[in-house]
Amino acid sequence: MHSTSELISDFYTAFQQLDAKKMAACYHEDATFEDPAFGKLNYEEVCAMWKMLIERSNGHLKIEYSQIDANDNYGSVNWIAKYNFSKTNRKVRNVIKAKFEFKNGLIYCHKDCFDLWKWSQMALGWKGYLFGWTSFMKRKIQLQAKNSLQQYLAKN
Repeated sequence: MHSTSELISDFYTAFQQLDAKKMAACYHEDATFEDPAFGKLNYEEVCAMWKMLIERSNGHLKIEYSQIDANDNYGSVNWIAKYNFSKTNRKVRNVIKAKFEFKNGLIYCHKDCFDLWKWSQMALGWKGYLFGWTSFMKRKIQLQAKNSLQQYLAKN
């Protein structure tokens, strides 16, 4: 069994290698995920989300991670995703703080925290700059992300 620090490292190494299958193997079967763009997801959804994001990056996704801090129950890591947003082809450099809860040596709860307004400025341009801080735009981004994921799940 992995130590939780090794588990986090294995997860992000798999992400760097664009290997969604290895990433999914790091999650507990009852895992949940949450972030500002997708909201709350269950195990099936989070595994599909990573696979979808990797596929849509067309190999142009760069992941960096640092400052892993973990014990038997909880962990955190700082990571950066660099990619072109698929809908606008705009460059994004998203700085993220991930927090984890573990169960049976696997990721049970995963929460990514980042500034959705900063992300929307990079991904959406002037619309993100003007409206990305509003609750309306935040809900719209989350609805579009969830709909995109549901369409992806329906096809796979």
